[in-house]
Amino acid sequence: MTGTEASRRRAIVVGAGIVGVCSASYLQRAGYDVELIDPAEPGSEDQCSYGNAGGICPGSCVPIGMPGMLKKVPEWLLDPEGPLFVRLGYLPQAMPWILRLLSAGRRSRVPAIADAMRALHQGTYDAYAPLLKEAGCEVLLARRGQLFVHESANAVSPSDFGLTLRRERGVAIEFLNEDEIRQLEPALAHRFKSAVFLPEQGQCKNPGRLVASLAAAFVRNGGTLTRARVTGFETGPNGIAAVSTDAGRRAADTVVLSAGAWSKALAKSLGYRVPMEAERGYHVQVTGADVGLRTQTIWSERKFVASPMEGGLRFAGTIELSGLGRPPNYRRADILLSMGREMVRNLEVGEVTRWMGNRPGMPDSLPVLGRAARHRNLIFAFGHGHTGLIAGAVTGRLVAEIARGETPSIDLSPYRLERF
Repeated sequence: MTGTEASRRRAIVVGAGIVGVCSASYLQRAGYDVELIDPAEPGSEDQCSYGNAGGICPGSCVPIGMPGMLKKVPEWLLDPEGPLFVRLGYLPQAMPWILRLLSAGRRSRVPAIADAMRALHQGTYDAYAPLLKEAGCEVLLARRGQLFVHESANAVSPSDFGLTLRRERGVAIEFLNEDEIRQLEPALAHRFKSAVFLPEQGQCKNPGRLVASLAAAFVRNGGTLTRARVTGFETGPNGIAAVSTDAGRRAADTVVLSAGAWSKALAKSLGYRVPMEAERGYHVQVTGADVGLRTQTIWSERKFVASPMEGGLRFAGTIELSGLGRPPNYRRADILLSMGREMVRNLEVGEVTRWMGNRPGMPDSLPVLGRAARHRNLIFAFGHGHTGLIAGAVTGRLVAEIARGETPSIDLSPYRLERF
């Protein structure tokens, strides 16, 4: 399709989180007339994209499900402060997803998943570059690496399966001892004796402002942003004829479904079964806190993250399965703050904000990306789970390639919904 042909075509993107905004921006750059629809303001606290830890990591290739997880899950489920929490009444609904997660973590399956993660993430800097420049927010991306700290001096072996996955896929890795940790990040508590440093990784210093800035640039360039809730779809002989919203009907030639955790129900209305769970994630941010931490740091044993942000120091992480729509359990956020006090030195806790969002989690840590099987003008772009910010711009670029009928720049077969 030529740029002239594309300019006469209309695209609707459902969902204005990071994936949706990037998809709308790349479709716009390809010449489409684009409408972006979401009930929430882009970049607001109502979006999952707002509250993540901010990692933009081209080397991200280790899935959530890993060998050995089966032995750990019962312990985690019984530990109210553990990295995985399932509300007891929701356990029957969550169990099929948990079993799929464990299956995806088998040693025989993980390498192929790691390949697909690396393929999707390694171009993140290049894909974001034109969008950040156009939006005037290049300062939001800091390439300071990523640090995984351990409490034991011999906790990390070079033959560790996760490190092997990274090394085999060309990710730069450095091992640090206790003294080297102190030199790199003196703000960390002295309890950490060894670490793995990934120097090529990066971080967004304000994910909410990033989404808002990209959305504002999209509108400045002629895009339409509609605050409305999508209620369904009208189908016709060529696929999706129109999108139904609580603000009226919207006709389109191409529709992109990128509504995060709400994509499951919308896809189901069209007859597609998506094994997605809302992985509720929490953060607590200490406003104005500046302990001197420069690098996004993961406490490996406790599986949570400390991220220096524009507005203070953010602690984030863990997974809670409770279903969409249930009120937040902010005790989960308070647990993060308690661990944060143990992680960094000289943390003065004044004003604290707490947040919860619903990550769109697929059990194999891979999104659903590609044309829908039965509606050829419908493009799926959802289910990124913990890596939406990493893969947002790459996904947007791929969506534009798919819409234009071009050969995608990476093989999309690992991300098709039909893999389940």
